[in-house]
Amino acid sequence: MRRRIVILGAGTGGTMTANRLRRLYDEDEASITLIDRDDRHVYQPGLLFVPFGLADVGEIVRSRKRQLRSGIDFVEDEAHSVLLDADRVRLRDGETVPYDVLVVATGVALQPGATEGLTAAGWRESMFTFYDVPGAEQLARALDAFDGGRLVVNLVDMPIKCPVAPLEFAFLADWYFTERGIRDRVELVYVTPLDGAFTKPVASERLAGMLADKGIDLVTEFAVGAVDGLGRRIVSWDEREVRFDLLVTVPLHEGVPLVERSEGLGDALGFVPTDPHTLQSTVRPNVFALGDATDLPISKAGSVTHFEGDVLTENVRRFLAGDDLEGSFDGHANCFIETGFGKALLIDFDYDTEPLPGRFPNAFGPLPLLAESRVNHLAKLMFQWVYWHALLPGRGLPGLPTSFSLSGKERTHVAT
Repeated sequence: MRRRIVILGAGTGGTMTANRLRRLYDEDEASITLIDRDDRHVYQPGLLFVPFGLADVGEIVRSRKRQLRSGIDFVEDEAHSVLLDADRVRLRDGETVPYDVLVVATGVALQPGATEGLTAAGWRESMFTFYDVPGAEQLARALDAFDGGRLVVNLVDMPIKCPVAPLEFAFLADWYFTERGIRDRVELVYVTPLDGAFTKPVASERLAGMLADKGIDLVTEFAVGAVDGLGRRIVSWDEREVRFDLLVTVPLHEGVPLVERSEGLGDALGFVPTDPHTLQSTVRPNVFALGDATDLPISKAGSVTHFEGDVLTENVRRFLAGDDLEGSFDGHANCFIETGFGKALLIDFDYDTEPLPGRFPNAFGPLPLLAESRVNHLAKLMFQWVYWHALLPGRGLPGLPTSFSLSGKERTHVAT
């Protein structure tokens, strides 16, 4: 019997999963339908570089359809909701698409309007985000015109896509203004609701030290309650204030409206409750989820989606075959952190082990962990080619294991 696999969301996770499943199943064995509202696939790590003139939007946006293998049905339409009891997806016009297995890869939705005052006076004038294409392009123009003053980088709350990206922006801003010869006229401030520069203690200490070395002030435990665009200040819930001339914000993130409209599919924030090791949803056995759409306690980063994809594809196969699922996903995350001046830092961790110093992918390197290097920067730049030509097409990446490994890491730093 021909099985019906429906995937919601043609971003990184959905595209990669569709291509991997198409490689796994012949067309007479399974139909694969991928649904998304438009045909614009954005290489999201590239958005960080757009404000600094280091990337152009034309380089990071491509057709979704052209990333798909032959035999995948791409439906360019908005999925309105999932009818869990009927095993169907309802589209905007009321038409329904039946499935035997559903994969939710819908990502997250930015919610700037959820923070009081953020989208009022000053929005897109002195207050910007680089987390979407219009914002990144507008911020590029604002930075070009910025001739001095206080630039504040702020994340409103967690979770967010790519938790290191705001830090990267602060580091690149330090480099950008140094290259322009006006760094001494720019005060850079990094404001976070966390109690440190990052969520993991060893990495947080290292990154806080780098902020200090670069003359970037760090303000912690600052939970934004409101933004005053006219007065150019952000105000915390405990009534502290940080003044700005230019605000670069990472707005609140929530699950997409589709999940919220689907009775029983998501939690209070619109994320899909998901088994942390099998990636099967806890709401229905024939529903799986990956990437930013899940409620998993791990970074919402592209590398996580890649590692999840290996396990999810195998478990979809096992589910359709009536076999036990494989609980092998360990929360593996791997992130390059641009630090400016042609260097980057690399972190590698999982659910239980925080980023450690050492070498990656093993003791022979070639990439240093928790240390700035030129080779890390070049590897991050090269990853864009890997993304389009290997990751999205569903090919394996030699030398990059799905599971976290302590090989090459300094184990004396492992917490017990």
